[in-house]
Amino acid sequence: MTDESVARRGRRPAGHDTRGEIVLAARAEFLAQGYDAASIRGVARRAGVDPGTVRHWFGDKSRLFAAAIGLSDVDPGAVARAAVDGPLDGIGARLVRHVLEVWDADDGGAGIRMALPVALADPARRALLPQFLGAEVLGPLAARLDPGSARLRASLAATQMVGVLLARYVVGVEPIASLPAARVAELVGPTLERYLVGSLDGVPLAVVPGQEQNSSHGE
Repeated sequence: MTDESVARRGRRPAGHDTRGEIVLAARAEFLAQGYDAASIRGVARRAGVDPGTVRHWFGDKSRLFAAAIGLSDVDPGAVARAAVDGPLDGIGARLVRHVLEVWDADDGGAGIRMALPVALADPARRALLPQFLGAEVLGPLAARLDPGSARLRASLAATQMVGVLLARYVVGVEPIASLPAARVAELVGPTLERYLVGSLDGVPLAVVPGQEQNSSHGE
């Protein structure tokens, strides 16, 4: 290892924005490799730091990705995992409540209100969102569902949740925008639960080969 590489990976000068450089490196790594193939080690190499430094600031790949697209310190994957921890009965309302309570706590949804339009407007970032949702957010849901319909059910649930998030935080559709999270969960939860565990009679359940949902925590 050269003196130059040691210096790059050593302690940064006072005032050096290590966190910001890691975020920029993460964006480049995710865009270059895709969500599944990108790793904390790859991001660390791009940023010129040790993998431990990346984990110190962001914990794991899902939180790093959320920060890379501007979602502050929210961990959508952890929200999904917490929501599905429990009986399938009531899972729809539980998922809506958990998601909305997390976004509400983030300065009333300021993070997603700023980040989501930016992510959707940028073709490169928008292309990464399905990969992230499939691995980190829908993965924990799909793992508990019937394998024959899991991917379709999780996708239907995603359309419902994205609609609620856009209406509440980005567009500001009333009264959804100002209702308490628990009330929105009561109203939307049954529809989400039907998508996840209810009858889908008449709906084709084919799964596209090679696109099964597996969570990836590349290190």
